[in-house]
Amino acid sequence: MGDGLSATASALVAPGQGILAADESTGTIEKRLKSIDVESTEERRRAYREMLFTTDGLGEYISGVILYDETIRQSASDGRRFVDILTAGDMIPGIKVDTGAKPLAGFPGETVTEGLDGLRERLAEYREMGARFAKWRAVIAIGDGIPTDTCIQANSEAMARYAALCQEADIVPIVEPETLMDGGHSIERHGEVTARVLEAMFDRLFHHDVALEGALLKVNMVLSGKEAAAQAGAEEVAERTVAVLRATVPPAIPGIVFLSGGQADVPATDHLSIMNRMGPHPWELSFSYGRALQAPALKAWSGKDENVAAGQSALLHRSRCNGAARTGAYTQSMESAA
Repeated sequence: MGDGLSATASALVAPGQGILAADESTGTIEKRLKSIDVESTEERRRAYREMLFTTDGLGEYISGVILYDETIRQSASDGRRFVDILTAGDMIPGIKVDTGAKPLAGFPGETVTEGLDGLRERLAEYREMGARFAKWRAVIAIGDGIPTDTCIQANSEAMARYAALCQEADIVPIVEPETLMDGGHSIERHGEVTARVLEAMFDRLFHHDVALEGALLKVNMVLSGKEAAAQAGAEEVAERTVAVLRATVPPAIPGIVFLSGGQADVPATDHLSIMNRMGPHPWELSFSYGRALQAPALKAWSGKDENVAAGQSALLHRSRCNGAARTGAYTQSMESAA
C-alpha cells in the first residue's frame, strides 16, 4: 500500500470534519424527493445535489462526499463537474460501488451485498474520474435466529474482496457492515451482534491482506431496537458503542465514521459528541451521515430554486454541529442558535 492511501484515509477523518453521504440509489432518492412532493427526474436529482455541493464553506466541516454512479457523472448548471466542485471546495470525492443487498439464498430474512463482478474495471474508471475513496455496505438484520454465521461470513468475505480491489486501484475502501436497529431487540443484543459482525469482518480483511492504515470503518452505533419497549439513553448508547469498538476494532485503522442508521439528526450528533468526550480513543471517531445531514436541507429547499440558500444554510448548520461533535464540543443549545 502506498502512503497516498493512508494520507487520504487520515484526511477523511481530519479533526473537526466528517463525511457527507450523498450516495442514495435512484430508488432511495426518489423516496426522499417524494417526501417534499418533487418528482424524481434526473434534472431534479442533479439540482438537489448541486444545492448541497455548492454550499459555501461546507469544506470546513465536510472532508469528503460519497457519490452515486449517476452523480459522479453529473455537472452543475454552470458546466463544472461535481467532482471538480468538491475538490475545489477541499472535499474528497468518493463513490458507492456495491449494487445493493440481495436475498441470501436459503436464509430467509437475510441478505448478502452484491457488486463484485466487474468491480476492478469500475474502480479504474471511478479513479480516472476523480474518486479517491469508495464505500460498500452490508446489511445485517437482527431477529429470531438471525443473523446466522453464514450471513455474517458471506458479507465479510465480499467486503474483504471489495476492500482489496479498492487498494489495488489506489482507492481508500470504507467498509460498512450495518447491523440494523429495526426490530424489538434490546441494546445488549444489538451490541452482541455488532461485535460478532466486526470480529468476522476484520478477520477476513486480515486474510485478504487489506492494509488497515489505508481504510476506514463505517458502522452503526449500538442502539435499542426501534420497537423495543425500553429505549437506552444517550449516555448508555455512547458507552456501549465505545465498549464494542474497543473490543473489536484494531487501532491501526485511522478512523471510524458512524452512520446515522435511522436516527434523527439531533440525536445522531449528540451521541457522537458524547463518545468523543469519552476519549482519547485509538482511532478518530467521526461521522458519515446521509439523512441526518440532509433531511433539514431537503425540507428547506423543497425543490424550489428560490430556496437554495435556505437549503444550504440548513446543511451548513448540521455540518457545523457535527464538526463540533468531533471534539465533544456540541451542545443542544447550538440548535437554537441556528
